[in-house]
Amino acid sequence: MRLDGIHHITAITGDAPQNVEFYAGLLGLRLVKKTVNQDDPTVYHLFYGDEEGSPGFDLTFFEYPGAAQGRPGAGMVHRILWRVGSSEAVDFWEQRLGDAGVATSREDGTLRFADPERFEHQLLISTAPDAPLTAEHPEIPHAMALQGFDGVRAYVARPDASRPLLEGGLGFEPTDEGWEARGERRGSRYVVDAPPELYGVQGAGSVHHVAWSSTMADHEAWRARVIEAGGRPTPVIDRFYFRSIYFREPSGVLFEIATQGPGFTADEPLETLGERLSLPPDYEQLRDRLEHILTPLPNPRAARSPR
Repeated sequence: MRLDGIHHITAITGDAPQNVEFYAGLLGLRLVKKTVNQDDPTVYHLFYGDEEGSPGFDLTFFEYPGAAQGRPGAGMVHRILWRVGSSEAVDFWEQRLGDAGVATSREDGTLRFADPERFEHQLLISTAPDAPLTAEHPEIPHAMALQGFDGVRAYVARPDASRPLLEGGLGFEPTDEGWEARGERRGSRYVVDAPPELYGVQGAGSVHHVAWSSTMADHEAWRARVIEAGGRPTPVIDRFYFRSIYFREPSGVLFEIATQGPGFTADEPLETLGERLSLPPDYEQLRDRLEHILTPLPNPRAARSPR
């Protein structure tokens, strides 16, 4: 068994309209699912991705309106690593972000920046064999688009404590900066950094968890592997769009193992993903109430014309 890299990354926002404008409007990601946090259905769970909402390019946010600013610390992911296709793409994003007033910095051929809630991102030229995952945006040429996750950087105080679970349980391969999870189709890096002195605070602009990608057939077996390696996973939870187990790796980072299906077209067609509030069947009875309390959001594709 091998995990196919990162399935999705989930963070927190205090301002969903601003979040949609940044990630769909500026970064050009597709809003592929507008649904609710199934553990607290009074708040949004927004999913951004490529054109098909593929695992490996799902960046998701819980919206807690007005949430205080978060701060990454030990046991937390603090930066997403994105793939782009060329140095020209790095130049393109430096120009596009700069024109939008977003501060950037170049570092060894990569580009670093943060969203309006200080959530850090880094673009790097991909050398991975994985097929690029891209979304369509009229202002972003296909060759310049973001191509999916290369990995995450996490603050880890004792990497050696994480090694038995990551390598023995999850099959991660060690690298110079941490580990890589690579399956038959995709792979992603888990890069570790020494934590800052200040403790972490969960809030706006912070990462809640990182999910790794499993086939449906292997999902129960992964739970058994985590237990054998000393982890304490939840039971399998049916999230309708995928199934999940959650546990903390020994350094405190919250992990999920999520299945590659059924996928986001389980309840709406591919052509109109993300354009209406989608509720799993168990939550449909709440629609009238939720549509009155959730923050109104624009349809980021409404005013676009095809390239």
